[in-house]
Amino acid sequence: MAFFNAESTSLRSKFLTLIKFVFFLGLGILIIWLSIRNLTLSERNEIIHSFRIANYNWVFLAIILGILSHVLRSLRWMIFFEPMGYFPSFKNTFYAIMVGYFANMAFPRLGEVTRCGILAKYEKIPFNKSFGTVVTERALDLIIFFLLFLLTIFTQIGTLRNYLNNNVYPGLQGKFIDPFSNPLFLFGIAGFLALIILLFIILRKRIKNSKTYHKIVSLVLGFWEGFKSLSQIRKPVLFVFYSLAIWFLYYLMVYVCFFCFVSTSTLSPGAALSSLVLGSIGIMITPGGIGLYPAIIQETLLLYGLSRTTGLALGWIAWTAQTVMIFIVGGLSLILLTFNKKPDEQA
Repeated sequence: MAFFNAESTSLRSKFLTLIKFVFFLGLGILIIWLSIRNLTLSERNEIIHSFRIANYNWVFLAIILGILSHVLRSLRWMIFFEPMGYFPSFKNTFYAIMVGYFANMAFPRLGEVTRCGILAKYEKIPFNKSFGTVVTERALDLIIFFLLFLLTIFTQIGTLRNYLNNNVYPGLQGKFIDPFSNPLFLFGIAGFLALIILLFIILRKRIKNSKTYHKIVSLVLGFWEGFKSLSQIRKPVLFVFYSLAIWFLYYLMVYVCFFCFVSTSTLSPGAALSSLVLGSIGIMITPGGIGLYPAIIQETLLLYGLSRTTGLALGWIAWTAQTVMIFIVGGLSLILLTFNKKPDEQA
């Protein structure tokens, strides 16, 4: 009976994952359709012409910069493990990260689980501990992204002011300000929290004896160890350097793509910063940013006086550079992992 329950739970989990994948992929396809449906025949021909005349040497350079950013991410991740007494090889760490990005192209957030599973298999690092470092790493990236967002606002305020006032701030006010000014909303939150606490008090013995509770406790302890490793890192200067250099390389990936066209080669470094920050939002929402990333780049560069056709073409080229890099290097890493020996198979 337990076998069928476990199998049922596994099937349900796979089904939900598939639903999420189909939803986000469908969202990306919808955005692609919306971005091209109003284009005239001449505009579509102009986009095709832009692809033909683009200087793809800069795309190749963008791919190299992307690989280098993941090399630095691998080196930074290795620093996380030192305070815990684990010293994974660079090779397996790099493979794990690239396979993780490869997995994320298919199923959002699967990559975080995949790369921790690879280190557990080939480096004997407990999954909960490595996953704790991934959570910490994501938190750091989010902080850096937020700082870059603020830098974009302050340095590009003249260009972005109207766009933010008309499209971003009204939505934020509706989502974050209005609900909290409503007493009923606050009473609802308080009542929900009180109900959760009451249920925990009544069912605490049964909860503490459940397998799920012990798994959650183990995962939380692993998270804590991952967060704790941040305060105990032995190479703080190098860690900060890697963290900043990773995002600088992301920035360069976008900026060098500007040189694919004569008309975009004169765009300012500030335009690249805006494209990086706003384009990253697209990557967070849809798998690999499919559909949404090029559309955001198009809309962003419209603010800098670029035509919508060239902006869309540039967005697709920048997206393709990142995607091709992940498919090639991630797929190759997955193949090379099959030739790796597990720790217990090594002499």
